[in-house]
Amino acid sequence: MKKTGILMPVSALPSTTGVGELGRASYQWIDIMKENGVKIWQILPLNPVGYGNSPYQPYSSCAGDELYISLDLLYDAGLLDKKPDTFRENAKSVDYTAVRAFKENYLREAFEKFLVKNGNEEPAYKDFISQEWVYTYGVFRALKLRNKGACWNEWKTEDKDWPNNRKPLTKDVEEEVRYQCFLQYIFFTQWMNVKKYANESGIEIMGDVPFYVGLDSVDVWSGKENFLLDTDGRPVFIAGVPPDYFSATGQRWGNPIYDWEYLKKNGYKFWVDRIGYSNKLFDIIRIDHFRAFDTFWKIPASCPTAVDGEWIEAPGYEVIDTLNKEIPDVNLVAEDLGNLRPEVLELKDHYHLKGMRILLFSIDTNGKYARDISKDIENIIFYTGTHDNDTLMQWYKGLTVAAKRKVREFLKKQGIKSGSIKDRLLTYVLNSKAEYAIIPLADIIGLGKEGHINTPGTVGSPNWEWHMTDFKKAVEELARYKKLIINR
Repeated sequence: MKKTGILMPVSALPSTTGVGELGRASYQWIDIMKENGVKIWQILPLNPVGYGNSPYQPYSSCAGDELYISLDLLYDAGLLDKKPDTFRENAKSVDYTAVRAFKENYLREAFEKFLVKNGNEEPAYKDFISQEWVYTYGVFRALKLRNKGACWNEWKTEDKDWPNNRKPLTKDVEEEVRYQCFLQYIFFTQWMNVKKYANESGIEIMGDVPFYVGLDSVDVWSGKENFLLDTDGRPVFIAGVPPDYFSATGQRWGNPIYDWEYLKKNGYKFWVDRIGYSNKLFDIIRIDHFRAFDTFWKIPASCPTAVDGEWIEAPGYEVIDTLNKEIPDVNLVAEDLGNLRPEVLELKDHYHLKGMRILLFSIDTNGKYARDISKDIENIIFYTGTHDNDTLMQWYKGLTVAAKRKVREFLKKQGIKSGSIKDRLLTYVLNSKAEYAIIPLADIIGLGKEGHINTPGTVGSPNWEWHMTDFKKAVEELARYKKLIINR
């Protein structure tokens, strides 16, 4: 069955607090998708963003970012004395630092009210915090605060080594741990209610799981044995990709490399736990940088760029076999973009996983005529672009006059002759054989550079900051494409 999806980060949802939340706008957005026949809502990772505010360098693989907690829902639940003030309500970008500072007092007030109201005896709360990862994450965040935000491998020894000895914490640190656990409970509750509403509306949630985890994360701090680290907790090798379309010097991500030998001896428990928990949160799990299950780029940590490195084979078949055995209902899709060796696609096809096809990379205008150099097949996801690409209009406007003419002629040969160039390009994607056609919301509403989410190889602003002020344009444009979406 063909399905149409929209790529829309939770952070970009309109709100009264300067960042998308798991409150009314989430439900409104689901209603908009349902009204227009959209069946998949693809999001970016929801984990607590770390370095550069990147969701691909999070503090945890399981935890959710408290940034997304709806203050209005806390007020409705009686956990705030007064309705929250508005903050950066019409902002077109997310100021992560400012929003966190604004929300902090409200979240701490809600925690105090929760303790008074429930006395920690609420069954759902007790069940949630009984999960080992929750308390460990709470300790990580509390100790990170005590160490003034430094990366865990720069903490004082007793804090750095806590996962090994789990010594009793001081009263003030333990209180902060309880606060962090509370935030995770609220996040989980609000998110699962959003997911339930989406599923009841006939919409699946596609979550995004980065292949690697951030160095400054609870995953590495509490599971050092899973990674190639030195005795000081610093990576011996780091992850990235060699020079490519995005960067002449490659991308030096800085994530620590897995110790695959140890993971194998441990039954790949780290991956089972990680994907197993994500399977509770999402209906479909997109594995970012899937190719690393086949081969990964191993860069010596001493190298300043990603140019020096080597491809190393990974035990992809063993890992995915284990995941399918331990999590039989898991629904994985693969981000398989870039210059890949055939074995990557063989691995993906062995498990009948959907890969990705990107319109911006598919249309070749170098010859006399434009042509689509990718195959139009069913078991694939066809995107106009992703969070790492130019928007559709940004791409088209950047073409030469001759290339634009070739694109228009190409579409005409496909029988797509009417409407704006945006209409025609979206029609081409929606008319494809691909089982899933997923379009970033920025492309639906025709944004240019202002809708660009991330530029690979760069860190910090304006990456990850795109934010919508309202749904007006989205409602108008989706209504125009409703018939195309429904008739896929």
